[in-house]
Parts: sequence; structure tokens; C-alpha cells
Amino acid sequence: MSRSVLISGGNRGIGLAIARHLAAAGDRVAVTYRSGEPPEGLFAVQCDITDTEQVDRAFGEVEKEHGPVEVLVANAGITKDQLLMRMSEDDFTSVLDTNLTGAFRLTKRASRAMLRAKKGRVVLISSAVGLRGESGQANYAASKAGLVGFARSMARELGSRGITFNVVAPGLTETSMSGQLSDEQLEGMKSQIPLGRLARPEEIAAAVAFLASDEASYITGAVVPVDGGAGMGH
Repeated sequence: MSRSVLISGGNRGIGLAIARHLAAAGDRVAVTYRSGEPPEGLFAVQCDITDTEQVDRAFGEVEKEHGPVEVLVANAGITKDQLLMRMSEDDFTSVLDTNLTGAFRLTKRASRAMLRAKKGRVVLISSAVGLRGESGQANYAASKAGLVGFARSMARELGSRGITFNVVAPGLTETSMSGQLSDEQLEGMKSQIPLGRLARPEEIAAAVAFLASDEASYITGAVVPVDGGAGMGH
């Protein structure tokens, strides 16, 4: 059955791959974007997820177009990498406000309709960095690790209402972000990945699609790494 799906940060990279995958399967997919151009063929709403009023307005537009959101994918995120001694407080808090508190805002708003329907799927996009840590990314790692605790708390809090919460933790992926790395940096990173390559956005999308499906109805509170083995043991 076609479901109403909302993906934050769905205008590029991993978010867009998830949106295309679910739309191809027949879902009514909406995406939020903060800047840039909205993607063709998808219902797009401009929204800064650090602003609760904008989040509420975005949900209102999606609900009017597609009906109450049944599947939420919290994907939007930012980085402000810096070594601790050079990292400003704003560098730290702004990353947490987008990546972690943004997911809280989206989930809280989505839960209204899910609680009434007594069903729902929430998938949070974390990162292998959130599980294993990374020098120069204390803010990003903290925000992505926080998503795991948040998802597992929600899984316990709302599981009895038929709502599942799961986390996908991608490793280094072929996106515009990885495209900014030098060949030397990429080779060094790939050497630490057992499969020896970067992930394709479509591979992340496939894991999200499974967790959002009926086949995953008895999976909640899980963390699924899609990282080529880079984070094994975490």
C-alpha cells in the first residue's frame, strides 16, 4: 500500500537516494530541504529543522498533500569539523541542534499522527563515526551517537503503540561530502574499510527501505551499520 513518507534533507545525497527508492516502490514521498534546489518529481518543502515552527509548517503541508506521515526518515545533518582545542561552542551546539535536536523535533511532530493510527516507522540516519568516533569530529560523533540513545528510548516509549524506531549508520559514502576529499585522503580511508570501497547512496537506501517495510515489523531499537565493515565491534 502507498504510504505517506517524509524524509528530511531529501534533496541530495543519501536522502535523495532514499526518497527515490521509496517513491519507486509506490510510496507518496515528500522531502524537506534547507537550501539549494528541490529535487524533480518529489513533493518538496523548504524547512530548517532547527526551527520548530518551520517543522510544524512543513508537516502541515505534507499532511495536506499526502495525508498523515506514516514513515519518517530523519536524515538531515551538518558537519563543522574541527579539533577540540579549536572548536567553538557554536561549532559544537549548532551541529547537535541540527543533527540530534532536529531529529527530536521531527519525531515529536510525526508521532502525533502515528499515535492516533497506532502504527508508524521512524528511521534515523546516524553514522559509523557516531559508533567508533573520529578525530576532529567530536561534535558530529556526539550528535550521531545521541541518535542511538534517542531511538532506543523511543522504541521503549512508543513500541506498545505499534511504532518502530531504528537507526542506520552509514560509513563513508559517495556523496558531495566525500567528493571534497583528496585522492590521498580517500585512499587512506578506503584502506581502513574491509570491503575496500565507499558505499553507494543506493545501498544506504536499501537498508532504510527494509526497516520501513512490513517485513521489519518486529525490529525496533536496532542499529544497522552500512559501512563496509569499518565499524565492526561497535
